[in-house]
Amino acid sequence: MVRTVYRTGQPRWALVPAGFVLTALLASCGGGAPERGADNSAPFSPPPPPPVFYVDPDSEAAQEVDRWEHAGRAADAETLRRISTRPSAKWLVSGDAPVREEVDAYLTQATIAGQTPILVIHNVPDRDCGRQGSGGAATGQEYQRWIRELAGGIKGRPVSVVLEPGAVPDAVDRCVRNLKERLLLLRDAVAVLKSTGAARVYLDAGHPGWISDTALLATALRQAGVRDADGFALNVANFIRTQDNVRYGHRLSDALGGDVRFVIDTSRNGNGPAAGGTVDGAPSWCNPPGRALGEEPTDAPGLDRVDALLWVKYPGESDGACRPGEPERGVWWPEYALALARPAAG
Repeated sequence: MVRTVYRTGQPRWALVPAGFVLTALLASCGGGAPERGADNSAPFSPPPPPPVFYVDPDSEAAQEVDRWEHAGRAADAETLRRISTRPSAKWLVSGDAPVREEVDAYLTQATIAGQTPILVIHNVPDRDCGRQGSGGAATGQEYQRWIRELAGGIKGRPVSVVLEPGAVPDAVDRCVRNLKERLLLLRDAVAVLKSTGAARVYLDAGHPGWISDTALLATALRQAGVRDADGFALNVANFIRTQDNVRYGHRLSDALGGDVRFVIDTSRNGNGPAAGGTVDGAPSWCNPPGRALGEEPTDAPGLDRVDALLWVKYPGESDGACRPGEPERGVWWPEYALALARPAAG
């Protein structure tokens, strides 16, 4: 993974205890050294290094913490900091905002913070064919133009990219209307992003509960350009435990030759997936109750062939209006976020 100046765990500067400064000043004024055994310096521990990955100070969770503190919900605000102070990914879809400017602004803030941002690109045509509709760019040509605009906002700065969640598994499932175009668009996107010079690109490969035939999935990943990328991503927006993803990732990596690395989304897998295909009348992948935050994001997970554990899905954003009263997909849902954070905080 991309490293930052903080990777060694050492701060960029050392703070000098106030007591030490006072002692030195007295000695320089002729007061002599303090009596043996006397130590006026205050205990000092250097602050921990900031996360390697970018923490957005204006995230939905950070704003909610402020609102709850002002509303007197101090305990809930403190629990929600378990999300607001951790790095997570920024999702990019087509919209009114020019994507080049959006990416440039976000990477600029991450550069100022000395951290590496994580982007999720989710705009391929027919992107949601296996879930809640079609979605994505209207045509392949429109997608290619959009990807090039997005890449222009990177400007050679370090960034980690998860490319098109669900796009390759959907192709294997053959719910995509134009299979050949889908794989060619992904291959082109990998090439364009890698041409920026500093992007690490992970092509999404679904999760262990989706495509069981790893040989077939590996073939599709090759056609989509995984060999030109930095590897593949697993468990995006899902709940499967990390160790199960590692085992599946090894099988998939072996099918690709054994040297392909991967990243895992651990944002909501602390309690594993919900049992069964449905929960309270809705799909078990959609806002299931009783889930929890997973392992914290890190670029040094100590797991074979795993480059990083990431929070790709933002904890607390709805998966969709699958049950009465649930928000639409992508809408911030503070009470669900709090439910995810409580087990981890406890």
